[in-house]
Amino acid sequence: EAQRLLNVVRSNTQQMGTLIDDLLAFARLSRQSFDCTTIDMAAVGQVALEELKKAEPRTRIPVTIHPLMPAQGNVSLIQQVMINLISNAVKFSRFRAQPRVEIGCFPDRNENTYFVRDNGVGFDMAYADKLFGVFQRLHSVEEFEGTGVGLAIVKRIINRHSGRVWADAKADEGATFYFTLPA
Repeated sequence: EAQRLLNVVRSNTQQMGTLIDDLLAFARLSRQSFDCTTIDMAAVGQVALEELKKAEPRTRIPVTIHPLMPAQGNVSLIQQVMINLISNAVKFSRFRAQPRVEIGCFPDRNENTYFVRDNGVGFDMAYADKLFGVFQRLHSVEEFEGTGVGLAIVKRIINRHSGRVWADAKADEGATFYFTLPA
């Protein structure tokens, strides 16, 4: 019994450490220097995929990257956006018989709209306004791990780039997360 209780304490401590790290990353976003350059979005998508494969080598979900137009912004911040969105897509679609994730772009003259789409559990759009808030979760920690900070980080980064971020989904049919960046 003592061993079991120690394991509970250890697990909760690790979860608290992850939460603190996520909150610190969220707080640092407003103070981080902001170098704006032309971003090769396809390369950023590939780097994000490689980072996720290193973190979760057992996860084997096909990810399709369609041609992506370049954008203007901070490479490391946009890479964090892609990592957060792709990791969410993988997390919420991994229990599907044939999971898939798709990354694409709708180009425009002034801004490009990028998306990350999955065929995962999705969510009820009635709760979409909660998605991008800190600690706002639509699924329990028992169902899907996470701290509820990742999408808040995405929103803050995209806002710093004068872009927009939103989602479209249906429960049990998957979700698509969109964001815009200057062309």
